[in-house]
Amino acid sequence: MEKHIQQDGKFKFFELGEGQPLVILHGLMGGLSNFDGVMNFFPEKGYKVIIPELPLYDLPLLKTNIKTITTYIKEFIDLRKYGKVVLIGNSLGGHIGLLTTKLYPEIVKALVITGSSGLYESAMGESYPKRGDYDYIKQKAENVFFDPKIATKAIVDDVYNTVNDRSKLIRTLAIAKSAIRHNMAKDLPKMPTPTCIIWGKQDTVTPPNVAEDFNKLLPDSDLFWIDECGHAAMMEHPNKFNELLYTWLSNRNL
Repeated sequence: MEKHIQQDGKFKFFELGEGQPLVILHGLMGGLSNFDGVMNFFPEKGYKVIIPELPLYDLPLLKTNIKTITTYIKEFIDLRKYGKVVLIGNSLGGHIGLLTTKLYPEIVKALVITGSSGLYESAMGESYPKRGDYDYIKQKAENVFFDPKIATKAIVDDVYNTVNDRSKLIRTLAIAKSAIRHNMAKDLPKMPTPTCIIWGKQDTVTPPNVAEDFNKLLPDSDLFWIDECGHAAMMEHPNKFNELLYTWLSNRNL
């Protein structure tokens, strides 16, 4: 599968397939390749898969927060004329998906969250290590997954380089702080958008009880578990993730 990053105005993104748009929101850790499994599966099933590059490190510091990124997503969807989309977000991306759904419900047909922040305060701070030596960061990255081997050298290098780049580190921490400020507990009961919650049973960053809380608070949600799975289900168990999501979308006629 050939992926070429496209550009439209200020937006950079991958886009593949035709049909109902699925817009994928990545988290702070790792890149767009985390969703290769989804990108390989859904275009053949009649979906257009879109992964925008989020401006996590490109904004002025005062604008580096999840509200600004949510506005960025809205502008991107409007510019590309995608209409009503299904938002899929992991970790911070899930939180951005939730906030986009709260602020712009008219563009969100459904929401999918996995290992999402937004309810659980220590999630962000814990998983983004401060500067440290390579071995410490490797261990932190491995802890994100049930199987530490998923934390390849490329992933560890990426985290290591981020936390050792002062500008990126400051922005990472600014986004983490803004995520904690934007706790969604009061908003969720007022958000009727159909939501699919897919969670790793062994997620230590956003533990299983967080998924249960999301499921209780959201008016129209379904919760699915993946066993032997940590914080990034779509990376650790791409086939299972795709199967659960595809079945859910089909059952919901999405």
